[in-house]
Parts: sequence; structure tokens; C-alpha cells
Amino acid sequence: MWNRKKKQQHKKEEQSLEVRDLSIHDVRKAVHSYADDKPSEVPLSVLIKEDLTLDYELLSPYLHAIPEKNFYMSRETYELFEEEDRDLAHDLDKVQWAVDQYMKQKQELPIIDHDPYKRINYYKLEKLGLLPERPDRDFYLTREEFMITYKKPE
Repeated sequence: MWNRKKKQQHKKEEQSLEVRDLSIHDVRKAVHSYADDKPSEVPLSVLIKEDLTLDYELLSPYLHAIPEKNFYMSRETYELFEEEDRDLAHDLDKVQWAVDQYMKQKQELPIIDHDPYKRINYYKLEKLGLLPERPDRDFYLTREEFMITYKKPE
């Protein structure tokens, strides 16, 4: 019963928040503040809804408003994206998941052989049934714990 009252109170607070044009910087700052304040056993992924939009109810104490436009966050890399890059967030999650699974199965990197940029080899991922469809962009392996990026290394 107490939980229901608390949810109703959150709904009222959310309804009373104004919709404002917030920048990605404002939202990123709120996500960092939320991450700093949350209990360590709570994963940051609780902020990310199924469609990769953010849960603005959880962020409301930090944003003090509801953003006019949607922002998206990768579940795999926790990178934040604006509306126009929504597909990039989805592709990043699919490819990062496939790369992780490939490495578990093969104990090797799924990169194009002899590629100086360590570009992800989609063929290797598709061959194991890990990537249902090939993204229209390249992804690269970073130096950080086998994470991928869409930014071509220099």
C-alpha cells in the first residue's frame, strides 16, 4: 500500500514538471548525478527503458523538467544519443552484444584481419548467428575492455 502511495506521488510530481528544451549536456549531467547517488548494487541500466529511451521519472530530481525530445542510451555502453541518432544506439547495442558473445565462444577478436583500425568483421558475427542484420555503418574495437565505438580511430 505504501508503495502505491509513493508511485502516485511520483506521478503527480512528473505531471507537475514542465516540458523544456534540454540539451544532451543537461541530460548527461543528470545521468551522472543519478549514477553518483544511486546505491552501488543498483545498475545504471534501470534508467534505460526497453526502447532505449530514458526513464525521466527517475531522472526528474536531477533534471527538474521533462525533456521536449527523447534521448536514447545504449544498454551495452551507456552512451547517450539524441533523437536523430536513435538507430545508432540500437546498432551499438546489437553489435556490442554480438562481439561479447563471439569472444565468449571463440576466445578471439571478431575484427577484420590486418585492419589497422580494428574494424568489426560482421561476417564472423553473422557466421555464428550472432548478428541478425548488418548495420549500415562500421564499428571499431577500442582499447577499453573490448568495447566498440562508431568513431573511426585516427
